[in-house]
Amino acid sequence: MPPTKLWPSPLPLWQAAPEAVAAGLGGEADGDQSALTGPWRLLLLGDGSPTRHLQSLTGIAVDVEVIAMEADSDCQQEAPPEVAELDQPLLRRQVWLRCGTQTLAWAESWWNQSEAERHLQERNQPIWRSLTAKRAELYREVDGLALVAAPLLEKGFGHPGPYWSRHYRFFRGGRELTVIREVFSPALERWLGPAQHTAS
Repeated sequence: MPPTKLWPSPLPLWQAAPEAVAAGLGGEADGDQSALTGPWRLLLLGDGSPTRHLQSLTGIAVDVEVIAMEADSDCQQEAPPEVAELDQPLLRRQVWLRCGTQTLAWAESWWNQSEAERHLQERNQPIWRSLTAKRAELYREVDGLALVAAPLLEKGFGHPGPYWSRHYRFFRGGRELTVIREVFSPALERWLGPAQHTAS
């Protein structure tokens, strides 16, 4: 299926304070720091690769379906603030992440166009695999946590929102390479359990 046009970014309904995310304490959407359960906290605030997590959880290799990958000259309204640190001109890539028949995540990433040409030659390969080719050192910093909503995500996931989302940056040699936003399907509760603690 050929790539389509870029979708609007999901609308944030709630966002964690940056200092809470930096401390690994995001997830207090209802004012309670323990609202986000441990497995979901690890998925959203940990520095591991989501594609590896999804494959480990399901036992099925992650299939990346590119929705769109094109120049993005006017992203100030939708992009995380860290995108402003990337050199212009920018390119944005949007994908679905699937394990078998299950659509488990949606992601978008912003790149300097020359960096994208260097690192995204295989469009349907997970970004983590492209960036760590030849065992290149890479550093991930989680910058944001949010609950988001979008009709297109509801259709793609087959589950109503809102959805847990995070965004982070990849660095190499102290230099920012890309900013990535990921949104996770509630279907992951099959393996991780409920995302939030229920009131007793």
